[in-house]
Amino acid sequence: MSISNPPKALLFDVFGTVVDDLKSITNALATAASEKLNSGSASIPDPVRIQASKTSWGDFAKKWNEAYGKFVATYDPSTPFVTVSEAQHTSLLELVEAEKLNGLWTPEELLTLSRKWHFLDPWPDTPRGLAALKQKFQICTLSNGDTELLTDMAAYAKLPWTRILSAEDFHAYKPSPLVYEGAAKALGLTTGECALVAAHLGDLQGASKVGYQTIYVERAHQERWSSAEVERARKEGWVDLWVVRKEADDGGFLEVARRFGIERC
Repeated sequence: MSISNPPKALLFDVFGTVVDDLKSITNALATAASEKLNSGSASIPDPVRIQASKTSWGDFAKKWNEAYGKFVATYDPSTPFVTVSEAQHTSLLELVEAEKLNGLWTPEELLTLSRKWHFLDPWPDTPRGLAALKQKFQICTLSNGDTELLTDMAAYAKLPWTRILSAEDFHAYKPSPLVYEGAAKALGLTTGECALVAAHLGDLQGASKVGYQTIYVERAHQERWSSAEVERARKEGWVDLWVVRKEADDGGFLEVARRFGIERC
């Protein structure tokens, strides 16, 4: 990537890159459990109440997120399409059963809880960083989340997208080439005129293989590759722009904007 010859569009992974999915879901689970356990009207079997009281909702959220990762990694594009929202609901039901929490929530409450993925909190730098980058680029989603989910999230988190593109549009899931190539075509661009911004090297590697430029933004607890794999990727140099994680709130997308010469952030 040449800063003097930048891409025409920045396409953003969303889960973990734009929003802090694990923290948001952990908080949603903990709140929902606390409300039920402290409700005077809720009839919860004692074994379930005991199990819920000792459950680590952070660990539960990680398992839920891992189920999502397995779903998209093993999805067969030749089969009838299943949205991420549908898959999240199914995996929640399975996880509740596996963790012996059946009876803590009603079916209606479980459906509502599964839709918390539509309303995730952005990283602190996200709103300002996207607004800054929008001064110079088209900024679009390119997420495995379905269109309804991404639209809800954009309204909730005030994300100023130029356009919302979803893997649902191409009936496949990243890292399938169908998604990256389909997104570039939808924008009327070549893959070389697009850059993917992501906190996951596996996603960036898939985009790079079809000609995308790549921008890696480190986020806390998001990278699925091992430290050795991350270091190898750094040395191999196929990531065009690498933004290290800062504890302060002025990194992330704000740092990406500064690298492109956008000072008014």
